[in-house]
Amino acid sequence: MRVWLGMDEDTFYDQDRVAIVPMAFCFPGYSKAGSDLPPPPICAKTWHDQVMENLQSIELAVLVGSAAHKWHLETRSSVTETVQRWRDHAPRVFPLPHPSWRNTAWLKRNPWFEAEVLPDLRQRVTEVLAE
Repeated sequence: MRVWLGMDEDTFYDQDRVAIVPMAFCFPGYSKAGSDLPPPPICAKTWHDQVMENLQSIELAVLVGSAAHKWHLETRSSVTETVQRWRDHAPRVFPLPHPSWRNTAWLKRNPWFEAEVLPDLRQRVTEVLAE
């Protein structure tokens, strides 16, 4: 994620500048196939909105994965479709796939992500951090 954002480790973990807010605040476990299960809706309903309400002046929201896309953008589109429409939400919101080794194939199938989305995201991160 830090590479995608163009941030060094110290900046990424600076709690005065960056908030990393999970969707569920709990680990939902694994599916039979060994993948992470999606966040239980009750966890997001219980915690996520409360945390978001207490964050002040969010200038950039990076929505990682389908659960975040669905919650914040109220979409039922696939990750690919949502990320392809990133310009509809920029410059304040950037929907991204999950930066996991499991998404290596997705990244190879969608070279436009690294070519188009990441440069604009990095530019926006630079602008927000400079303010």
